[in-house]
Amino acid sequence: MSVIFSGIQPSGNLTLGNYLGALRNFSKIQDGNECYYCVVNQHAITVPQDPALLHQRTRQLAAIYLASGLDPEKSTLFVQSEVPEHALLGWMMITLSYVGELERMTQYKDKASKRGDSIPAGLLTYPPLMAADILLYQTNFVPVGDDQKQHMEITRNLAQRFNRLYGEVFTIPDIYLGQDGTRVMSLQEPTKKMSKSDDNTTATIYLLDEPKAIEKKIKRAQTDSENSVHYDKENKPGISNLIEIFSALTDQTHEQVEAAYAGKGYGAFKKDVADAVISTLEPIQQRYRQLVDDPELDAILDKGAAKAHAKASVTYEKAAKAMGLFRK
Repeated sequence: MSVIFSGIQPSGNLTLGNYLGALRNFSKIQDGNECYYCVVNQHAITVPQDPALLHQRTRQLAAIYLASGLDPEKSTLFVQSEVPEHALLGWMMITLSYVGELERMTQYKDKASKRGDSIPAGLLTYPPLMAADILLYQTNFVPVGDDQKQHMEITRNLAQRFNRLYGEVFTIPDIYLGQDGTRVMSLQEPTKKMSKSDDNTTATIYLLDEPKAIEKKIKRAQTDSENSVHYDKENKPGISNLIEIFSALTDQTHEQVEAAYAGKGYGAFKKDVADAVISTLEPIQQRYRQLVDDPELDAILDKGAAKAHAKASVTYEKAAKAMGLFRK
């Protein structure tokens, strides 16, 4: 049995890309593994947040985790700020980090470049806190996308650095490669990844979008003038993106999709893509609405925080003693 950890920030509305690329796979790996799934709200405050909105989005994300298939009897779902060991170990990881290696992080450089001289220190120290999140649970595998591989490298480096200086405390985690996640691209700029922070909302399908909004977005999705449903990411990125989505939702290969829509054109295909998205998201949205304001969600998160704390506290105490932070 492997220990698996993953966290998502409550800093925007989750997208179809988040679901196909990650969320639906979480439920597949919860059988036979010890899984910890976290709403990483302390990462969200590395940039200013509206408190009421952050609280709302934290609940919404937890409800979406469950609505997407997480079973709280098989997986531990919790909110990061409710397990204090994350911040405690995060500070210890910061003291082991070098400014130079933090400044080289691609996400830091991208975000800092947009903020002029007013760069929050939290943006710089994001990776050590992420390392703490992972290392607290003696994690074996972390399912991450390409954009997080650099963060995984620094997590491994910090764990190895700590173990070398203070003794073998942390498991060295690896990237989880077993997931069959789909990389969903923007509907308007299909060479870019679909993003929950895209200013152009027509480019993104959100998990809580109404059916009519989904239909309109897919109908307006960028394709090309050939009107041929053919997979070619280099020359036909728009229609290839829609084929990727449709294949993932219907368990068909690209070749099967091409054969089914030979001679039918983009109109018919886009309609069926929209129908597939709507039928997939409908039960998720229904379960989400049942959970988001229900005391059941609070009970699940309370239980999850207690389970996470029980595991995290053992690792934290071992690390703190190794570093000399306990008097006895």
